[in-house]
Amino acid sequence: MRPVRAISGTALPLDRSDVDTDQIIPSDWLKRVERTGFEQGLFSEWREDPDFVLNDSRFAGARILVAGPNFGTGSSREHAVWAIQQYGFEAVISPRFGDIFRNNSTKNGLVPVQVSEETARNLLMRVAAHPTIEIIIDVEDLTMVCPVAGIKVDFPLDSAVQHRLLEGLDDIGITLGHTDSIAAFESARPAWMPSLA
Repeated sequence: MRPVRAISGTALPLDRSDVDTDQIIPSDWLKRVERTGFEQGLFSEWREDPDFVLNDSRFAGARILVAGPNFGTGSSREHAVWAIQQYGFEAVISPRFGDIFRNNSTKNGLVPVQVSEETARNLLMRVAAHPTIEIIIDVEDLTMVCPVAGIKVDFPLDSAVQHRLLEGLDDIGITLGHTDSIAAFESARPAWMPSLA
């Protein structure tokens, strides 16, 4: 996982609430054995509608997804996060996230930016009307700024999660940060206990 300090770019307005992981990446896509190519399945059922926002060329290249409340609810599928990232999004802004989705996001480097419903609604309207406006998400300062709209708000992130994102640490990377303690523990283990050696 690469470190994430700041994200800046345009956004895509997904003006829908209660978007669950099955809508983000339908279950047909879960049969893949590779961990790549999921961007093709992102909102694939909705994309069959030519008027769906992901089909709108004005939002091509957006790095930030702005959504309604309750984004990422439903079943635990890491594939939803992979699909969002592989499509090119680096952050999702929403008033509320599904807990499991939020956890999967931070473990994969996708930044969940939780803002008030008023701020999210304002952003959705602004981005829909002006696809080229820039949004800046600062993981170090925990701020989300949209200068054109005059929006600057703080967003919550647990300090351990913030550290994980800033340092680019997945679960294995965090564990490897404790190699000295692990080695000390293993060296003091009684010889009669089971071992992998």
